[in-house]
Amino acid sequence: MSFYALIPAAGSGSRMGGAIEKQYLDLNSLPMIAHAMMVLAREPRIARIFVVLSPTDKRWNNYAWQGWEERIEVLRCGGATRAETVLNGLDAISRVCAADDWVLVHDAARPCLPDEMLAKLLDEAAADPVGGLLAVPVADTLKRAAAEPASGTRAEATVPRAGLWQAQTPQMFRHGMLLQALRAAGSDMTDEASAIEKMGLQPRLVESDSRNLKVTYPQDLELAGLILGTLHG
Repeated sequence: MSFYALIPAAGSGSRMGGAIEKQYLDLNSLPMIAHAMMVLAREPRIARIFVVLSPTDKRWNNYAWQGWEERIEVLRCGGATRAETVLNGLDAISRVCAADDWVLVHDAARPCLPDEMLAKLLDEAAADPVGGLLAVPVADTLKRAAAEPASGTRAEATVPRAGLWQAQTPQMFRHGMLLQALRAAGSDMTDEASAIEKMGLQPRLVESDSRNLKVTYPQDLELAGLILGTLHG
């Protein structure tokens, strides 16, 4: 049984509002995706890291990736959605992954994953028959917006937060199970755990914290830079 990581990096990051794909934005003098790769590369249990790019990606080769050759393999088979990109990547790595090998799917836009959180996920999810994901219990009060507000966006109701968790990545499942789940679920799944849940299974929630943020909006990039400074001094 082996551990592999897969980073879907075929998206454009439209909510960042820039001309450069989100994964290549500069973060503490490196492209953001490099930070996501480095934490995975520091974990000795992960045998190989697969980066799934769009077939039309023109930026990857602009960077010097020397020294990564033994750890990283680039797959230019990204799809139109995250689910398609992950599924295409899983298909491509079937040549090296056995059905019972573990695959950790990690967002290119989560550059601040602490080493200890990754180790915790590997320890806990590997002991689980289904697998699991990093997640954080919801702390804020949640509001549901009215479907058709009379003027502006209006709060229709408060959503009870008991039992609610915010999903993060990595999400870790066996290669064969995840491949089957994504093929059955379709291309609109926003994370891998959703596809596993549609099979009637219950992934383990491994508690993380807010440092493992996803960079979605421009202001998140500055916060990520500050977090990286505290993690790696």
